[in-house]
Amino acid sequence: MQGLAAWSAAGFEMLGIEDPYVWVAYLLCILSTILCVVYGLMHWNRGDETVEATDVQWAAQEDKVEEEL
Repeated sequence: MQGLAAWSAAGFEMLGIEDPYVWVAYLLCILSTILCVVYGLMHWNRGDETVEATDVQWAAQEDKVEEEL
């Protein structure tokens, strides 16, 4: 990361933040937010998983246990 050290040594600052590592942290936060939004939009209303017989049996057993309580 010699580039970041040189950037800081040159006295370059943006919006009053002198430390380039702080800028990297901000940049990574913004990029991860954008990535999460894109992922969410791509998988929006994708559909449910198929219901298997074991799922139905488990739900019936759960209903039975809840009724006993």
